[in-house]
Amino acid sequence: MFIPKYSITNKILKDVGIIEAAKEIIMNAPLVPVWEAKFRKEAIERTIHHGTHLEGNPLSPEEVQDVLEGEEIVARDRDIQEILNYRNVLKFIEGIYAQIGTSGSYSFTIETILEMHRLTTDKILPPESSGQFRIRQVVIKNSRTGQVSYTPPPAPEVPYLIEDLVNWINSDEARQIHPIIKAGIIHYELARIHPFVDGNGRVARGVATLILFLDSYDIRKFFSFEEYFDENPMKYYLTLQAVSNQLVLDTHERDLTPWLEYFTEGVAIELNRVKEKVQRISVDARIKDKLGTQLMLNERQMMIMEYIHRHKSLSNKDFRKIFPDYSDDTVLRELKFLRQKGLVKKSGGTKKAAYVLK
Repeated sequence: MFIPKYSITNKILKDVGIIEAAKEIIMNAPLVPVWEAKFRKEAIERTIHHGTHLEGNPLSPEEVQDVLEGEEIVARDRDIQEILNYRNVLKFIEGIYAQIGTSGSYSFTIETILEMHRLTTDKILPPESSGQFRIRQVVIKNSRTGQVSYTPPPAPEVPYLIEDLVNWINSDEARQIHPIIKAGIIHYELARIHPFVDGNGRVARGVATLILFLDSYDIRKFFSFEEYFDENPMKYYLTLQAVSNQLVLDTHERDLTPWLEYFTEGVAIELNRVKEKVQRISVDARIKDKLGTQLMLNERQMMIMEYIHRHKSLSNKDFRKIFPDYSDDTVLRELKFLRQKGLVKKSGGTKKAAYVLK
């Protein structure tokens, strides 16, 4: 049976602590419905863009958004299909999550992984390869040098390795592990086994996301850890390969600790980003309570409101701290809007003006 080897280091503990603190704030933030929907939509778009860009898809975030909204763009059919496919993977995960809410349980199986691969590679791989384990040996090469950087297990071993992994996922031991660490372990093992001829990375990240959802660790569906991986793809792949290429007599002796340190750090960074956004957006909920109606603020207006809320006032000399890339006229225009809506008032003369919550 698959038995992962790793240590809970101080770094992992620190990052899991950051994750839990951010999760608490995100889960309890008083968001108005329109922002809740917006956050989830943006998380889906970021997941699809970065999840496919990490594998070489050249489409920009704006082009990905156009594809998801049914707009026509000039691009290769394969690149567009990858976007549509990954959206279907996320819909599949969402369907399983909804099933848990209805029935209270879901049994993770090998078929779950195969179906996620079928959705990932639909109309990209031939039907006999889509949703099927590879039947030949593959190698991972450096795209520049052509040097083999990693050789996955032989094809005949793949079904047995996946069966071992699935049995571990459903085991009592796995249920005792923190969801983030468990998701990281599963992501690594799927990447190591490399069970398919193509689409392994997307399936590994998709399964890791599903595992979090199965453990009720959905975090309001606001997160996308693919963005962290995609910011430095070389580090992502090298960290995976460094663990996989450890010189050990038995695969169970591989130490996953370096990968788990990298993985938990990425989740901590992503959830901190989401937490900061949620804290700014929560200003909108306070505004609704004050005005009795929902008022949509843009990003700059929310940053102004949050700054005044934290520091009690905003002076002209503070403009540069918050908006180093915008002119004073732009900031004053946003403040004028907030004053007109009765949210902020001005005190003092022009040079010593201070803006406070009304």
